Amino acid sequence: MGEYKWEVINKSKSNDIVDALLDNRGIKTKKERKEFFKPRHPDEITLEEYGIDPVMFEEAIKRIKKALFRKDKIVVFGDYDADGIAATAIVWEALYKLGANVMPYIPDRFSEGYGMSTSSIDILLKKYPDLSLLITVDNGITANEAISYAKENGIDVIVTDHHQPGEKKPKAHSFVHSTKICGSGVAYVLANKLIKGDWLELAAIGTISDQMPLLSVNRSIVKYGLADLSMTKREGLIALFEQAALETDSINAYHVGFIIAPRLNAMGRMSHSLDSLRLICTKDSKKAKSLAMLLNEMNTKRQKVVEESYSVAKEMVSLDPGGIIAVSHESFHEGIIGLIASNLVEEFYRPSIVISKGKILSKASARSIAGFNIIESIRKFDNYLVSGGGHPMAAGFTIRSEDVDKFIDEFNDFAKDFLNDDILRKTLRVDLEIGFDDINWELQERIEDFEPLGLGNPRPSFLTRKVCIVEKKAVGKDGKHLKFKLGRDGREYSAIAFGFGDIKIDEDGKIDLVYGIEKNSWNGHEEIQLNIKDVRVSDL
Repeated sequence: MGEYKWEVINKSKSNDIVDALLDNRGIKTKKERKEFFKPRHPDEITLEEYGIDPVMFEEAIKRIKKALFRKDKIVVFGDYDADGIAATAIVWEALYKLGANVMPYIPDRFSEGYGMSTSSIDILLKKYPDLSLLITVDNGITANEAISYAKENGIDVIVTDHHQPGEKKPKAHSFVHSTKICGSGVAYVLANKLIKGDWLELAAIGTISDQMPLLSVNRSIVKYGLADLSMTKREGLIALFEQAALETDSINAYHVGFIIAPRLNAMGRMSHSLDSLRLICTKDSKKAKSLAMLLNEMNTKRQKVVEESYSVAKEMVSLDPGGIIAVSHESFHEGIIGLIASNLVEEFYRPSIVISKGKILSKASARSIAGFNIIESIRKFDNYLVSGGGHPMAAGFTIRSEDVDKFIDEFNDFAKDFLNDDILRKTLRVDLEIGFDDINWELQERIEDFEPLGLGNPRPSFLTRKVCIVEKKAVGKDGKHLKFKLGRDGREYSAIAFGFGDIKIDEDGKIDLVYGIEKNSWNGHEEIQLNIKDVRVSDL
């Protein structure tokens, strides 16, 4: 209570509530609103709308068709996260379906690192001496050295990627590139041009797991992709759903982001992600069950390692006023340092860097908070970096171990000039202030139309002040949650506040609360329930 500052996005009470919610998401015109509630199928969206250069796209298609005609050896070069795995599966399956001489390849996170390198090219040439076409998915846009090396060895490279390009473009044959969609989204557009297939469900997994804003073209991919996912024929995904105790016909964006994607990611974090790719592509139900069990076990192991390492990291945290959090240790498994950094940000709300310290080189992962561009800031110290890349909110880099302490000190001094008290306090963004008399079944049903929810399109949230507590009781294990009956404007609603069991609230006073509206079903009964995000004692 009091941890957040509340920011009401739309302060105009004259607006229709749904109009205000749309306005908050940047959806203003009639056309945009129609598209939001009834998005076009991804196949109806143009290359330009996807942010893909049509001329370059055609160059890539021509080279692939040439390879198909000549039976060239093709390798699809992927990545080890859920988006990269999905993208690899999409392009490999499309080419295989067309009869191509093609194999998928995902680099080893620990020996090769992210993306293509000259050593990766050497590995591929040793394995496939006749390799003549390499198609990257979810990587490659900054792999200048590796692509030049591939060219020197007679290999054409088609880059399909969604990451931010560097100052200098690689000398690739052609590019299928867009920053509007994720790696598997780009892969879907390419594969779908070559041959039709059931890849939209994979593009949805990649879009959600890579935390793309669920608006515009990404909303189309996820809305239709989730529908396909609920009817999937993929043995591996069906087995994975069973392992996770999920009902196949009710898969939503939350399930993908927090239950399915972590299991697909776990292999790449702890071992090698090839088994995640095998799970997606297998047609053997027995093999699917075995692989799903393996992924589940690896995810459990990953959770345990994160928990143990996070305890170590927390003990090392020293909150320098106005500074970042930076911890390094030899015991940190480099596959999970990003998760540790995310947990530190969640608990302390500071930009956090976690470093897996090696003898010569160390691997680092960084996560940030709103208002502090982590990758732009890290690049100011590129004299210390061996390699690196990322986004405003997340980055990864390799650094010489001897430079770790100097880098941390200098980076922290730099960050202090930008991390003021305002930035370092969590902001809870609220869509609109309403009264209880605004809440009804019609509003609840309209809120359901906002699905799929996620980044860029969060669950609508509301603020209501001076609410009376009619009933209050602790529920759940050890009373960790609070269940309420709340009243205002002559109406009463049930409410749940998860994780608020320790908060002391005077039942005789009035409260202000931020909440979402949802349907609660139990024993054949349905009611509107308020899901409380934060609460304060009302001002007198």
